[in-house]
Order: sequence, then C-alpha cells, then structure tokens
Amino acid sequence: MTELTELVGTWMRRQRWYSTKNVEPRLRLLASFEAEPADADVRIVTHFFCDDAPRTPRVYQVPVVARPARDGDEAALIGEAGGRYLYDGPTEETYVASLVRLMTGAQRAEGREAHAQGHTLSRPIDVRSSRRLTGEQSNTSIVGELEDGRPALIKVFRVVQDGENPDVSTLAALTAGGSRRTPSLLGWLTGRWPTPDGGSAAGELALMQDFVPGAEDGWELAVSAAEQGEDFTERAVELGAGTAELHRLMARVLPTTLATAEDVALALDGMFRRLTVTTTEVPEVEELRAGIAAVYEEAAAAPLPVLQRIHGDLHLGQVLYAPDRGWQFIDFEGEPLRPLAERSLPDATMRDVAGMLRSFDYVAGSLARRDTPIDASGWAADARKAYLDGYASVAGSEMDDFHQLLDAFELDKAVYEIAYEARHRPAWIPIPFSAVQRLLATRVR
Repeated sequence: MTELTELVGTWMRRQRWYSTKNVEPRLRLLASFEAEPADADVRIVTHFFCDDAPRTPRVYQVPVVARPARDGDEAALIGEAGGRYLYDGPTEETYVASLVRLMTGAQRAEGREAHAQGHTLSRPIDVRSSRRLTGEQSNTSIVGELEDGRPALIKVFRVVQDGENPDVSTLAALTAGGSRRTPSLLGWLTGRWPTPDGGSAAGELALMQDFVPGAEDGWELAVSAAEQGEDFTERAVELGAGTAELHRLMARVLPTTLATAEDVALALDGMFRRLTVTTTEVPEVEELRAGIAAVYEEAAAAPLPVLQRIHGDLHLGQVLYAPDRGWQFIDFEGEPLRPLAERSLPDATMRDVAGMLRSFDYVAGSLARRDTPIDASGWAADARKAYLDGYASVAGSEMDDFHQLLDAFELDKAVYEIAYEARHRPAWIPIPFSAVQRLLATRVR
C-alpha cells in the first residue's frame, strides 16, 4: 500500500480539511472497509490513515472511488494506482448513493480491521444526485437530492476520533424529541478502526440530515442588516427565544445534572489559565486582570446552575434563518479545540448565550475594520439586548438568576479572542479588547 499512501499524502496536503498546515503528511494506512457500489465497474473503499506529522497523531477517513477509466472530476483526482484512477469519494455520486443506502438501510460494511454500521430514525432512502459543497474547513458536506425530490445534507467527518460525536448524538435526540429548531437527522454511520498505537477506536463517520432550502446564513444576514442600518431587534428576539427553546428541549431529551463545587473549580481553573495565556501574549490585558478575576470569582460564588447538553460553539455562523421555519440551529460538534470526549459533557446554558453575544459584537467590529469603516456599535448593542430579552421570554428568571455566570462566560470568551487575534489577526485585537473594557464597566444583566 506504499503507492496508495504516497498518493493520498500528496493529495491530502492540498485539502482544506487537512488540519496540520505547512507540513508534509506522514501517513500510514491503518485499515479499510469496502462498500457495495451502484456501478459494477467501480470500487468504493474507505481508508483510515494515521498522520504522524502532528505532535499528537490524527486519524483521517478517506473514502476513495476507484475507476477503470479517467472519467471522474479532475479536481477530485487523487492519482493512479494498480491500474485504476482514484477519486475523492464525496465528489462521486456513486459513493454518495452507496453511503446513503448504508446509513438509512441500517446496513453493515466489513473490511480489513475496520467496519461500518448504518443507523436511521426513519426508513431506507435513495438519493438521485449529489454535489459536494466547497468552503468547509474540517469536514466535507454534500447536498443530495432524495428520491422524493427533497434535498438532504450529508456530512462526512474527515478527522475521526474515538467516542461519541455530539453532532450526531445531539441531533438524534432532538429529532426524536420533535425539535422544530433543528434539521431532522435522517441517518448516520458509525465505525470501528485501529488507533495509532494499535488499540481500537469507535465513533461516527458520517450523517445525513434535512437540508433547509431558502435559508440564509445568520452571520451574513446580520452583517448585511448592520451594514445597511436595518433594525435587527425583532429577529434577535426570535433568535434569543429560539435558543432558550432549544435549551429546554435538550434538557428534556438528554441528561442533566446539578453543578458541583468540583465543576466550578474546573471551570474557574480553565478561565484563569486562558487569562494567563492572554496576558502573556498581550501584556496590555494585565492592567485589566484584577477586574476580570473579580468577575470570575463572583460567578464562582453565585448560585449553581443545572448542567445540561448545550450547543457548545454557538454564534451567528451556526444558525440559519428560513422564512417557513424561522431560526434553525446547526453544527452541534461543539468547540473544535476541545477533546471529543468533553464536548458531550453537560454544561451551563449561559455559555451558549455568551457565545451569541460575542458574535453580535464581532458583526460591529468587522464593519469597523473595513476600508470605509461603518459604525455599527449601536446596532450591536440593540441586537444584544433584544437577544437577551428573547431568551428571557422563554427561560423566565434564568437571566436574573445566573447573570454573574453570563458575565464571566462572556469575559472568558473575549479574553480567549484577544489571544486568538494576537496570533492570527493582530489588527482585530481591538474588537475583543474593547469588549472586555466595556464588560468590566457595564456588567451584562
């Protein structure tokens, strides 16, 4: 398999979802399984490659369609090996059709030291056609046209990890619970493969959900409104109410637990570690450290919340607005930098609320940094307040009961953003830095 490994390594480095940038992949093939193709003259094989280039080895899922002739999409060509032309699976309709049958037919695919198992909440579904979406960083998304003409979104996870992926488990629970705020989960694929050190791993490989036609991206919608000075408060109220509705359903269909002193200590430790990192990288934050620490300590001494499943990485880019459905919440994978095992753990709902508040702030901050700056600070303040009002309209007294926690989470998020911008976009440091100053002066209530 040396020829295959070399071909995939050369091709993988050019892919946006390859997570170790500016280095050559060092791949070794761990395992493979083969799925039944719709066309008799092609083979569909999903490989698991370990990349030893990063400090912590990563395992990638690489579905490949092997054709006898060079008649696939040239942009998806991996190379030629063993007399066959190898193409990236998600670009090939035969792979997508096979994957959908595997998922929604609850079928099983066996292979060399690996296997896959389909799961569904409904019935077997066939897909007529498909097209891969562009622009994603970590996974590959595909829009498929189903047999009844409906569109569906199929997501193939590229970096696979041992354990439960909340993008699947959360959406499965919400779909079974009758959620109106999320696309319905139609099917998913789990698998088992070797770990880099010779053990065994199991987790999710792909999912299929309803595609929301005519939906607008929340970030683009907000930026456009702020840019044109359009009132966004009504939609922000709806978004806040939708967030609270989502949280309530999550608490009903997924486990909850009362926070303990140990939970508080762990959260506080994480906040102070991020604060130390940020003050080291951006010394100007040091003069604000005492005020930030006081907010953290105040939150730690406040009433303890009930912990539950949350979105985990909520911002305007994680919501869609559809005229017939209202706000829809998507992408439940959680914070990408957190280990997978931690992303499904119960957490405080105020963390999601803080993430959305920071997102409104970034709308104004991004417009202020244009060649012709636009002052949208008033727009952002109105949107933030409307969002909180909407949340409180459903959640009742939670906003008052846990306002110290919200203050701390939003400050923590802004502190992290300062360090992030220092590393990647130094000119954007003023967006989170000014937010920290504002938050310290006018605590969010």
